[in-house]
Amino acid sequence: MTSKVTYTGELRTTCLHLRSNNEFITDAPVDNNGRGEAFSPTDTVATGLASCMLTMMGIKARDLEVDLAGATAEVTKHMEANPRRISKIEVKMELPGNISEKHRKVLENTANTCPVHYSLHPDIEKIIEFDWVK
Repeated sequence: MTSKVTYTGELRTTCLHLRSNNEFITDAPVDNNGRGEAFSPTDTVATGLASCMLTMMGIKARDLEVDLAGATAEVTKHMEANPRRISKIEVKMELPGNISEKHRKVLENTANTCPVHYSLHPDIEKIIEFDWVK
């Protein structure tokens, strides 16, 4: 088992990662009857894409002996109404500018082939921007 999710009432869950004992909460978003005081379940999906991309890039960067420390990703999630679902995820990455063009291409390909990217339904539009900051 990977995790345990407990519904605590008032549209909130507590999510426990069993191996590490780390936890986070989710709330329903304001536009869906919630308080929006924490990540919504769909926020975690969209954020999971960026987290997976950066993690996979980090693994590849280590193999390439380059440092991605300080890289960030800004995530914007768009919802459809009927049926209610994620329709688009935008990820804007800011990455160190001191990485060669060859390594940038390898790292971008790695990001675009991460497990979460492959796991998302093909109808979800994914807009990924890599900004190699100077």
